[in-house]
Amino acid sequence: MQFACEIIISPRRDILDPEGDAIGRSLGRLHFEGASDVRVGKYMTLQLEADSAEQARERITEMCRQLLVNPITEDYELSVRSL
Repeated sequence: MQFACEIIISPRRDILDPEGDAIGRSLGRLHFEGASDVRVGKYMTLQLEADSAEQARERITEMCRQLLVNPITEDYELSVRSL
């Protein structure tokens, strides 16, 4: 079966995010009021062949642990759906 996988990677809450801070300040200077706590991360999609959604999720989790995510500075969320 083919699965569509989405991975959202974001800086951990206790890690400084200078890029997010710069964007937040710029939004204020452009008069976009009310925007705060801006965090910048990464968004990835991929298609994966697997026997089940559970197997696809396990494989994506292992990819995140081994390559895609720095566990010291980043958190991630996964979404898996069949195609």
